[in-house]
Amino acid sequence: MMASFSRELLQGAKNMTLETIEHETGADPRASIIVLHGLGADGNDFVPICDEIDLSAIGPVRYVFPHAPVRPVTINGGQPMRAWFDVLSFERGSNEDEEGMRASQALIGALIEAEIARGVPASRIVLMGFSQGCAMTLLTGLRYPQRLAGLVALSGWLPLVESTAGERVEENADMPIFLAHGKADSVVPFARAEFSRDRLNELGHAVEWHAYSIVHTVSLQEIHDIEAFLQRALAE
Repeated sequence: MMASFSRELLQGAKNMTLETIEHETGADPRASIIVLHGLGADGNDFVPICDEIDLSAIGPVRYVFPHAPVRPVTINGGQPMRAWFDVLSFERGSNEDEEGMRASQALIGALIEAEIARGVPASRIVLMGFSQGCAMTLLTGLRYPQRLAGLVALSGWLPLVESTAGERVEENADMPIFLAHGKADSVVPFARAEFSRDRLNELGHAVEWHAYSIVHTVSLQEIHDIEAFLQRALAE
């Protein structure tokens, strides 16, 4: 399979920087969790949620909360806001901003590289994202050239579906994926999440599927389920 993580893309991303918020649960973190926010939010959005997750059993963890670049967003009338890519529609089949996605993929890949350089191996790094951040988690994680610990994909979708089979890498073929969505989500249709689940299953990925009776948000039960998934994914 062909990886879409060229050295040129990563080098270009290293010449740019994303603002981040970081939180370490102890000295010398043994794992890193990179959390990607949704459209119009920023890195602060998921800090309170991650504070509710207890990973003390696996040792110190570093959370990295990047802020997406500011760009005009079509679905919001062209208003500039933090976004990983432009959005024309949240419906499946709509045109996707592949150029914006690829640029953010490289930036997120550079964040992973930075964690590796700080002494956390790829196998101890989790990508986690909500909505747009979910799309970028799946796009980046499936194509990253080293085996990651897992992906947590919340209330979003699998982007660039047609290119996924050819660009995903063998190293991450058995990587665990936590995929969750609200049945009453009026932003990203539940059917789009089901389609993403089915496509990932068809490709042979290990998907742990969760459906909740919620809207476009995160529930307390979901946080508990994420905690259990992370404990398994990061267990040695």
